[in-house]
Amino acid sequence: MDILQAVVLGVVEGVTEFLPVSSTGHLTIAERLLGLPVDDDAVTAFTAVVQMGAIAAVLLFFREDLLRLLRGFLGGLRSSAARTGEDWRLAIAVLAGSIPIGIVGFAAKDAIKGPLRSLWVVGAALVVWSAAMVLAERHARQTRDDHDLTRNDALKIGLAQCVALIPGVSRSGATISAGLALGYDRVTATRLSFFMAIPALTAAGLLELKDAVGHGVGLRSTLVGTAVAFVVAYASIAWLLRFVAGHALTAFVPYRVAVGATVLIALSLGW
Repeated sequence: MDILQAVVLGVVEGVTEFLPVSSTGHLTIAERLLGLPVDDDAVTAFTAVVQMGAIAAVLLFFREDLLRLLRGFLGGLRSSAARTGEDWRLAIAVLAGSIPIGIVGFAAKDAIKGPLRSLWVVGAALVVWSAAMVLAERHARQTRDDHDLTRNDALKIGLAQCVALIPGVSRSGATISAGLALGYDRVTATRLSFFMAIPALTAAGLLELKDAVGHGVGLRSTLVGTAVAFVVAYASIAWLLRFVAGHALTAFVPYRVAVGATVLIALSLGW
């Protein structure tokens, strides 16, 4: 992978990671358009590692919230009184919600790196999951916020996050949809999506780092792609939080369906 390809993929990752349009799906499409073998171990690993740039953007953007949750978690480990605090409760909920994707992702690793890395899967998932997003918005009550978050609700959102292991579904699309279905307002569901991304994407990136750097992509391209993803993702986070405050998740559905249908038609025609 050359530097220009790494920059392009970094931009794609940064723009799409937190939008409900599937970053992995878009990276797969972009990699194919750039002439890269999407099912190659090194390219698959790069797709996971470059997401760490987006996670670094989350850590910086939400640093005050995350430090507060970390203090609450560490305080709860030391004191039973601290375990009655809201920061402890939220920290435990986020950790609980991150467990399912860790288990499922590890168990299904071969499928994720193999059969699911298909443009047919990406195109179909972009279209099909759009229907789930429409249903979530249609039935959304938006009467709850992060003060109402329970461990059970976090687990349900975490289970929904597992569906996003299918390229084209979208991790943020799955988690935000689940949050809306559980009655949370759109901004709260989006913030939870950001927080639950941290353990999952960090673990995936670290596990794949060796393959990305050592088997074809190279250290320089990996670093460039990750750095570009960080810069672009930081701007994307700020924009998305403002956007979801006044717009429904379904605003992204026409784009998802158009991209998914285009991919399926192109494949059917042998392009």
